Amino acid sequence: MPIAQTASAPSQKTLTVMLWLVAVGFFMQTLDATIVNTALPAMATSLGELPLRMQSVVIAYSLTMAVMIPVSGWLADRLGTRRVFMSAIFVFTVGSLLCANAHTLNQLVVFRIMQGVGGAMLLPVGRLAVLRTFPAERYLPALSFVAIPGLIGPLIGPTLGGWLVKIASWHWIFLINVPVGVAGCIATAFFMPDSRNPDTAKFDLKGYLLLIVGMVAISFALDGRTEFGIQHATVLVLLILSLACFVAYGLHAVREPQPIFSLELFRIHTFSVGLLGNLFARIGSGAMPYLIPLLLQVSLGYSAFQAGLMMLPVAAAGMSSKQLATRLITKYGYRRVLVTNTVLVGLAMASFSLTGVNQPLWLRLVQLAFFGGVNSMQFTAMNTLTLKDLGTGGASSGNSLFSLVQMLSMSLGVTVAGALLATFTGLLPKVTEASSLPAFHATFLCVGIITAGSAWIFAQLSPEIRASAKKTDPSERT
Repeated sequence: MPIAQTASAPSQKTLTVMLWLVAVGFFMQTLDATIVNTALPAMATSLGELPLRMQSVVIAYSLTMAVMIPVSGWLADRLGTRRVFMSAIFVFTVGSLLCANAHTLNQLVVFRIMQGVGGAMLLPVGRLAVLRTFPAERYLPALSFVAIPGLIGPLIGPTLGGWLVKIASWHWIFLINVPVGVAGCIATAFFMPDSRNPDTAKFDLKGYLLLIVGMVAISFALDGRTEFGIQHATVLVLLILSLACFVAYGLHAVREPQPIFSLELFRIHTFSVGLLGNLFARIGSGAMPYLIPLLLQVSLGYSAFQAGLMMLPVAAAGMSSKQLATRLITKYGYRRVLVTNTVLVGLAMASFSLTGVNQPLWLRLVQLAFFGGVNSMQFTAMNTLTLKDLGTGGASSGNSLFSLVQMLSMSLGVTVAGALLATFTGLLPKVTEASSLPAFHATFLCVGIITAGSAWIFAQLSPEIRASAKKTDPSERT
């Protein structure tokens, strides 16, 4: 497949600057997925909203990224990596600036969607630029360098968000992106090599629209009752619409010569089990970064900065336990490790239903660290399982579908958590926004049950499947 590139080979300086550009872009994309979590109560106060009804700010960003991931690679092939990457930075930066100047919740949600459009293209297009510019023997080290900031972003996001709220205001969690974005646009214009594929196939617009409508419909169905007050009949119609769209995409993909995501991928046993397991297990994992800071601030009286600091044990334990997962998989196999660990993650989530005002600080820190450790091992095991048998033929399409599922499950996690919180706040006696601890308890219990139940998916694996020497894209191991 011929690829049009720059006339001369890029210099070492150009390659180095480009790596930093892609790495910083990935960092900002992943940082903004979690940095708002500890700032939600402060945002709610500023915008005149209730803290427990702010989930749309998080959902808008992650759902938009899920929607835009399938089209980002095609745009880079057709328009060129430099143009699309610069446009992504520009849109992300303008969206950040508008978010900081939002005066209503609806405005903030719309601007978060704009921010998500830019953010969704930063990693796929940047990674494509690295693949096409670096020689084969330097590809894996380059991609590993790009991946590290993306792993750090979600870990420090809640703490950084709480710190910015303390020393300034919630607006600065978006304003810090502006100078970085301006510098990124200028550097991209000078240092990002341009490449495109003149033989890019026609975009599967019909399949893309079916997927988009299905994802948006299910998100509105789960969140619309509490967020927008839509009626039960409308929720039912949206659920049926989403199911119909996904079924229609399956029928379409069978006939379409070049669908966005080929159904042949699901013939790979480890990929299909890993993808479905990721989708359902990550619902709980996506809910926790939203629920924990809210619990600490709304029900336990923590400040935004204190709530952010309490997320550090989760991050530290998560980073420390990553290597343990590989050793356990090699010894016991994917099935035993994932079934056991998924149940442990569910129990760790459910344990927050026992949280009380008088709980000792050391016990709370241990609880957070335990959740962070088992949750990190879950990600490592699920992700390597999903990608291990793709091979070169299905790597591109499989990676894109996997990235879409990651973003979609993050969005669904916050959607489910917000819906459960609102439901229990209304159902449980004597529960209000000010005395919401019982509603949080019930929500954590439900989220834990959902996660533990997904262990049944991993139980379908063969006990003999173990870690292999084959390397997967390190940027996906988050």
